[in-house]
Amino acid sequence: MNLTISGHHLEVTPALKEFVSNKLARVTKRFDQVIDVRVLLSLENTKEKEGRQSAECTMLLKGGDIHVKTSHEDLYAAIDEMVDKLDRQIVKFKDKIKDHDHQAHKKTLSA
Repeated sequence: MNLTISGHHLEVTPALKEFVSNKLARVTKRFDQVIDVRVLLSLENTKEKEGRQSAECTMLLKGGDIHVKTSHEDLYAAIDEMVDKLDRQIVKFKDKIKDHDHQAHKKTLSA
């Protein structure tokens, strides 16, 4: 798995890289067919405080890809939300794969 962490209008510190990679380890344990993960952390120049820090992730998987974007006033909270959303989408993706495999297997057995 290739992991790329980049920042837009902010410097990605080693502590931030470690935090993101530790959080993503939970997701990659759940699904082992991850090819590439790209994380973009950004600071938006908006006047409102709410949703100023954003984290987005694109995960390339065997059989598809998943894209998640979250915004929060705290960058670490935005990363947590991003990983939670990513985790839910991985579960849906795995269920979809299992349903397709199961239906194909049923068709061959009934024929």
